[in-house]
Formats: sequence, C-alpha cells, structure tokens
Amino acid sequence: MRAITGLWRWRRNPLRRATDLTEAWVALVALVLIAVAAPVTGCLVGAVAQDCLQRSVREQQHTRHLVRATVVRDLGDAPLEADPDTTTAREVRHRVLADWTAPDGTLEHGATLASLKSPHPGDHFSLWTDPHGRITTRPLDSPTATTHAVLAGLGTALLIAGLVESARRVAVWRMVRRRYARWDQAWDRAGPDWGKAGTGS
Repeated sequence: MRAITGLWRWRRNPLRRATDLTEAWVALVALVLIAVAAPVTGCLVGAVAQDCLQRSVREQQHTRHLVRATVVRDLGDAPLEADPDTTTAREVRHRVLADWTAPDGTLEHGATLASLKSPHPGDHFSLWTDPHGRITTRPLDSPTATTHAVLAGLGTALLIAGLVESARRVAVWRMVRRRYARWDQAWDRAGPDWGKAGTGS
C-alpha cells in the first residue's frame, strides 16, 4: 500500500510543498481508517450478522421438521428444483411421488426429491417440512450461520479498506494533476524568455 510512503513528507524539508503536507495528511488518515475503522466495522457487521443468523437458526429448528415419506412411484428424470444447501454433486436424487404425514397429523401427497439410488414404491426416505407439511429446505445449522457471519464481517472490512484506499488514490491523483497544471503554467510564463541573453535584467 502506498499510504505509508506519503508519511515521509512529515519531516522538515525546505523543498516540501503545501500539497506534500496535504498528501501526508491524506495518507495518515487513510492508514488509520484501514488499520482501525475497517476491522472495527467488520467486527460490528459480523456480530450483527451472527445475531440475526443464530436467531434464524433457532427459528428454523423450531419450525422445520424431519418426517418420514413413502415413495408412491418414480417420476423419472423430470426436473425439480433441488435444495442447494443439502444436495452435493455426487449425491443421487430422484424425483418421486410420495406420501408423508405432516407434524400436525395431516396426510400429504406430492412430488419431491428422494435421496434414493433406485426408488421403488414403498421405499422410505426423510423429508423436511414446515408445521403444515409443506416441503421446505433443511434448517440452517449453527456452524454454517457462524461461517456466514464471519465471511460477512471479513467482506465488510475488505470493502471499507478498498474504498478508503481508492479514495486516497483519487485524492492524490487530483493533487498531482493540479501540481502538474501549475508547473505547466509556470513553464508557459517562463517559456518566451527561456535561454535568452539578459533575461531578467
């Protein structure tokens, strides 16, 4: 990171310009924000995300139930949306017509995905449902929620650090452009007399 290199302009130097001092201040502020504000904000966002996700874990574990379903018949390879959190690339799942009993005692019947290699009528498999027997996804578990919260905190810290560094670079770029513009103006003023004998006399 180039923010640290701007700090050398703090030292006393007869060639130091006002823009050098400004650039040093910008570098110092950026360094403090990246070193302090970004991690603190990341921790706060991670803590809030952890609280919300753990609350969601408790709610889902209370409202989602694992029931035993029975295959009525295989529906072949017709597509059915799968749960990306529970389906792996190597796991074989077949679309079947099944019966199951909801947690409230009602009998349900419908198409679902069964983790059976070769489903036959009468085969049993597990299925996640809500309290009314509607098929739902597996409830979020606590370790997964913690992982998501940590990633949210890290992502926030990196985003803030990137934004601060980008703002610093833009500020320095604008200062350098103004500096070059002033140099060009000075050269334009000195240009007509440059190199002529008796210049300034």
